Amino acid sequence: MGNYDAIIIGAGHNGLVTAGYLARAGRKVLVLERRGLVGGAAVTEEIFPGFKVSSVADGVGYLSPTVRRDFKLDSHVETIDSDMIAFCPQPDGSQLTIHRETAKTVQEIARFSKADADAYPEFIELMQALAGVVGALGHMTPMDLPEVTFGDLRGAVRVLGPGRKLGRKRISELLRILPMPAADILNEYFESGAVKGAIGANSSLGVSFGPQESGTAYTMLNSWALSGNGLFRSAGVVKGGMGALCDAIASAARGFGAEIRTDAAVASISVEDGRAMGVILESGEELIANTVVSNADPRTTFMRLLDPRTLGTKLLQHVANIKYQGSGLRIHLALSALPQFTSLSTASGDDASARLGAPIQIAPSLDYIERAYDCSKFGRFSDSPFLDISIPSILDPSAAPAGQHLMSITAKYGPYELREGNWDTQKKAFADVVLNTLAEYAPDIRNLIQQRHVLSMPDLESIYGLPEGNPNHGEMILNQFFHMRPIPGHARYRTHIDGLYLCGAGCHPGGGVTGVPGHNAAREILKDSKQ
Repeated sequence: MGNYDAIIIGAGHNGLVTAGYLARAGRKVLVLERRGLVGGAAVTEEIFPGFKVSSVADGVGYLSPTVRRDFKLDSHVETIDSDMIAFCPQPDGSQLTIHRETAKTVQEIARFSKADADAYPEFIELMQALAGVVGALGHMTPMDLPEVTFGDLRGAVRVLGPGRKLGRKRISELLRILPMPAADILNEYFESGAVKGAIGANSSLGVSFGPQESGTAYTMLNSWALSGNGLFRSAGVVKGGMGALCDAIASAARGFGAEIRTDAAVASISVEDGRAMGVILESGEELIANTVVSNADPRTTFMRLLDPRTLGTKLLQHVANIKYQGSGLRIHLALSALPQFTSLSTASGDDASARLGAPIQIAPSLDYIERAYDCSKFGRFSDSPFLDISIPSILDPSAAPAGQHLMSITAKYGPYELREGNWDTQKKAFADVVLNTLAEYAPDIRNLIQQRHVLSMPDLESIYGLPEGNPNHGEMILNQFFHMRPIPGHARYRTHIDGLYLCGAGCHPGGGVTGVPGHNAAREILKDSKQ
């Protein structure tokens, strides 16, 4: 039995960030992780011998610059950016590549539509401005509606800073665009299906909806706000995979004085007289702390780690109504060589490799993505899925043995619960559909596969603690945004139990490997301890 100032449940990146900030402030901190490694969903695992696989989360660029600076991560982990944001092969054998550099992208788009090429600079300038406000909101502690204190109102004034820079006309545009379908705003600016698909795919990547659903313009802006490059998505890799990033965060937290224990699953949170007193491990060990911080998702925290009978009817109803709805499988392929895409058949070897080092999107139009989503409404997986693909071994050769390559695919859409059968019996069938779809663009893909590994939504749930396979601990949609995340009355990282806080992706501002929920939660915990 040990006494701590704070115990953090879960060593995902947000839990590690919270632990680091609390330890840096002089608190005695313990992090407990049920698995044998830190990182949560942002881990590197050797699924295939010699391959460094970012099992769930991948990419680079979303981590908060504040966290990166405070934890001195640039000295301990290397990130490798791609000069290209998205490579988008088309069914007719053409391709569209989105570059970081606007002028190069304009040239690419002109092959599809001169009008779209002219509209692109204006569109990205508007989206960058609007995304700046969304990004500023992410670092705020939300107001606790419906009960708002004078302190809340003072804090809310901060968001007016970036809002003022927009001007009255663009503030109106922001309010108009946020609840819109991404398809509607893209249709206002562009005519080419390839251009709209390339940008609009990122409105649907992190949610279970298609781009024609209301509120997906917000998810597109949120991705824009987090990308770190002023465009609609991040592009690049962490050398050594996402686990290298979380290992660096854990090392920094330990350097501040935090203790981290793996293979230490928490069974329950101890509560006495309405106050959190510590935790009980599945081993039976009891640990005492003044503060308990859960990096688990809200449903797990309130309905498994706490006795749900103590929540009260209204709170229980709110928690039960949190929408998770995972809709994407993860498929990893060990390849003997780099696949040959038909659309790059005339490209030089270096040019083809550079383009394939960017995120590869099989999303040739908004209608294509929406049709892929339609199947999930009726309990079926798509027979023409939207694919988001990375080949990290191009930018980071250490990700695969010499001469070989690693391919990771997020494949959408499929419902968490199938109408017929279950994912144990159907995930192989869906993986075959994914490969058939990919073969339409890279005909040699099946001949290159040495091994494959498929993670269904139930797999993501049982292995990585992601309910319904949702990587964001709850849908990133407008009715689960800001003061409504995770539920009304619990948006300020505090819970109805004194001394119990939340710090995970289920909190504002949500998912992605940003560290912002962990940063914000630590700020509020330290603020409370001073009162």
